[in-house]
Amino acid sequence: MPHPTNPIDEPPYVLTDPHHMLGAYLDYFRTVVPDKLDGLSEHELRTSRLPSGWTPLELLHHLTHVERRWLRWGFLGEAVDDPWGDRGPDDRWRVPEGMSPDEVLARYEEQCAWSRAAVAGVPLERRAATGGRFTTEAEAPTLGWILFHLLQEYARHAGQLDVVRELADGTVGE
Repeated sequence: MPHPTNPIDEPPYVLTDPHHMLGAYLDYFRTVVPDKLDGLSEHELRTSRLPSGWTPLELLHHLTHVERRWLRWGFLGEAVDDPWGDRGPDDRWRVPEGMSPDEVLARYEEQCAWSRAAVAGVPLERRAATGGRFTTEAEAPTLGWILFHLLQEYARHAGQLDVVRELADGTVGE
């Protein structure tokens, strides 16, 4: 699963605009997560090292769907085929049979690029549309809330991948 292995720097500490800061940190973690998978064999990408049973490749596929659920289906209210497509019949994460690691990465990168473009310049105070994930205006969160939620989800999963990677081959996360 090739991925650029350039050093990844945290966004600059001089950022003050919340929209730019959220976007910069999301992009940081959108790069950190696949970078943590770089160098793992396909066997390791598809093997769980944790009692919960998820694999690194399933986590990356999950994050593709998280972006779709929160921004396409959630914020924009678009109709999305199978918004929970990262889950199997047992409600656990899964990667569709026959999908290669490179395809999972390509879909992830495509969704991240779409997400980035979809929220560019949109005020953080704007509420999500109704008709998709949210049925009433009262339950529709703001874009700021959604982006912050995505950020915490990425940060949590990046930390989980640090543990998985250390168990897999001894690589210690930063």
